[in-house]
Amino acid sequence: MYNRKIYRQLAEWKNSENKKPLVIKGVRQCGKTTTVKEFASKNYKNVIYIDFKNQKELKHLFDGSLQIDYLTTLISASIPGARFIQGESCIIFDEIQDCPAARLSLKYWKTDGRYDVICTGSLLGVSGYNEDSIPVGYEKIINMYPMDFEEWLWANGVGQPAIDILKESLKNETPVPEALHMRMRQLLLEYIIVGGMPEAVQTFLKTHDVNQTLDVQRDIVSDYEADMVKYVTASEKAKIRECFESIPAQLAKENKKFQYSVVKAGGRSKEYLGSIQWIEDAGIAHRCYNLSITELPLEGNAIKDEFKLYMTDTGLFVSMLEPGTQGDILQGKLLTYKGAIYENLMADILTKMGRKLYYFHKQDSIELDFVIRYKGECLPIECKARTGKTRSVKAVLANKEKYHVLKAIKLGDHNIGRQDNLLTLPFYLGFLLTEA
Repeated sequence: MYNRKIYRQLAEWKNSENKKPLVIKGVRQCGKTTTVKEFASKNYKNVIYIDFKNQKELKHLFDGSLQIDYLTTLISASIPGARFIQGESCIIFDEIQDCPAARLSLKYWKTDGRYDVICTGSLLGVSGYNEDSIPVGYEKIINMYPMDFEEWLWANGVGQPAIDILKESLKNETPVPEALHMRMRQLLLEYIIVGGMPEAVQTFLKTHDVNQTLDVQRDIVSDYEADMVKYVTASEKAKIRECFESIPAQLAKENKKFQYSVVKAGGRSKEYLGSIQWIEDAGIAHRCYNLSITELPLEGNAIKDEFKLYMTDTGLFVSMLEPGTQGDILQGKLLTYKGAIYENLMADILTKMGRKLYYFHKQDSIELDFVIRYKGECLPIECKARTGKTRSVKAVLANKEKYHVLKAIKLGDHNIGRQDNLLTLPFYLGFLLTEA
């Protein structure tokens, strides 16, 4: 079991007063079940576990009254070994989206207050889910993502002392020591192709076999595609898959703005907007919105009908490309498509730290890959596979009155350096740009 940042949030929740049932929401197979079961086993004397996906017969426990004494009687009679002891028992409802009545029962568990309840859900909020079952005000929702780059470092034995050196180098804008720099460069390349799905990470670290890892990733993508036809109408099934499968082609274009004509010849927004929303609500991909102007607040300046679409996990994105791409990445043989891969990598990093995604593109050929709020300022980020030119960034920095940007960052295959108000960083330091 790998160390996950969400453990801190789980501990804070357990120690809080008057806690609500906890709902951990995240894309399928990102580690929710394993994390919750391990946390509960270490922190409670009694754990009652119900998997609504694989124990469908237990859904019927919630067909009648949702009063807690009635439910505990039914559950304890149906699950050998289940014990309900006030303050010492934790109930886990896994894949709760498959039992809307159990979701509704959270109101009663909260009101009763004798037992802690943790739920996981992979498709909560997607089109087709029964919104009437959401107990508004009676649950606390936490978003969980696949393993991020820092968690990948932990899994590879990179401890806090090494990460502290990286933080100090970033703070002081001094080069990362060469040995650590080379190790981090290699780990970044491997993260691009493996990503953060725990099963893919485990397979790679155990075997270092890219093909076995790719098999795991493709199985996960196939599961996502199966989910796409489970909770939607027949007319929407094909549209969702078409949008999802078009992501690599969308990012291969020079102008990576999502275009419906790439999904299907003659495609229009009114046909596919609902499909894109489904993919985003499922946590599979995220929109990156164009900005009307490079100013804070970014959300207020977002153009909602102009966006790119990035996969949440870099490893799954690369697995959708042609065979052999993994080797090209590791050997630095990528040509035109490297821009799409490194942009999706940065989208992965930003999304997993909980940031919304924004970029800036104007018809005068000014294009900034990403724009974030950093230390209270509007900060452009340029992503380069290697060194690369930064014409757009330099143009924006040279015209402060028009663009209101004072600083910028370029991420690429180099160590730390600065040229005036442009800070260059090795790409692997992107995960440290957390301060808002």
